[in-house]
Amino acid sequence: MIVTTPDNAIATKIADDSSPAENNSGTPSLERMRATNDPRGNKQGRNGQPRRDRRDVHGWVVLDKPIGMTSTQAVAVVKRLFNAKRAGHAGTLDPLASGGLPIALGEATKTVPFVMDGRKRYRFTVSWGEERDTDDTEGRVTQTSDRRPDPEEIRALLPQFTGVISQIPPQYSAIKVQGERAYDLARDGEVVALQPREVEIHQLTLTDQSDKDNSVFEAECGKGTYVRALARDMGRLLGCYGHISALRRTLVGPFDEADMIPLEELQALCDRAASGEASLADALLPVETALDDIPALAVTRADAARLHRGQAVLLRGRDAPTCSGTVYVTVAGRLLALAELGHGELIPKRVFNLTGLTASPDRKDNERV
Repeated sequence: MIVTTPDNAIATKIADDSSPAENNSGTPSLERMRATNDPRGNKQGRNGQPRRDRRDVHGWVVLDKPIGMTSTQAVAVVKRLFNAKRAGHAGTLDPLASGGLPIALGEATKTVPFVMDGRKRYRFTVSWGEERDTDDTEGRVTQTSDRRPDPEEIRALLPQFTGVISQIPPQYSAIKVQGERAYDLARDGEVVALQPREVEIHQLTLTDQSDKDNSVFEAECGKGTYVRALARDMGRLLGCYGHISALRRTLVGPFDEADMIPLEELQALCDRAASGEASLADALLPVETALDDIPALAVTRADAARLHRGQAVLLRGRDAPTCSGTVYVTVAGRLLALAELGHGELIPKRVFNLTGLTASPDRKDNERV
């Protein structure tokens, strides 16, 4: 079942050593993954097997998540591949969906909100003629129709789903209702009256209609948008009903398909790194990649020392910045902190400690060229 959790309801998911990770849809075995990379220490895990000491790893891995894997499982897999102490993702991607799942390692977890607030782009297929209670292929059929829309009808409808629109989330969603997830209530047979919410669809395009039963769309939208609800609502207005039968995420904030790495390729890189033929740093994007839309401000080493201690810095003189708001601070080209700038004062809000494994210099130099 595709369960598209709204981005604004997603907390950063920090995977611990006991995070579940199943072997779905050809996903490489975790037992094999645990045997790669660095030698294990003598510590024992819960299953009596030796456990490696975790290490500091900082950066982003944009996993091209395979179908059949949950986002939580994906985070656990990547965390184990890198032996990382901390990991989290920037927006749930459904098990039956593929595509970009940005996974933050180490200090990159401090920048997750900036990615989650960014735009998302999806490519998805709507199958006409059936509405289902989950609004995807795994649900129970609740409505049927023999009618099929033609491309002209569909295109004429799309402006109604562009811009700021009101959308009722699917019954099977992660929205909390009196402390319980809506999908848990739905599985128990309860029908919950979820409240409509405003979401923004920046662009919605019909890209292909190879047969009368299926239409392919691309959508670029803001946080909190349910693609399954788009399929449901379009089907109702067209009088033919519809549900999502395929879904792929192609953009999350600053990360697009060019940044994605398939799980098999990441596993192969880890194998080469274990034998000294490659570096895991080659799979990382810098922490500051998530901060593309935020101004950068370089400071002196003396000011950097104060900021690192959590102290504010006064910026005076002819070269003092005139902007205000959130900035990310660098010293000697290295990320130091997130800070608030105003009235000539720089106040640190998040300080980064990038000691450990970080993105290779080549990834940083070649990024967005």
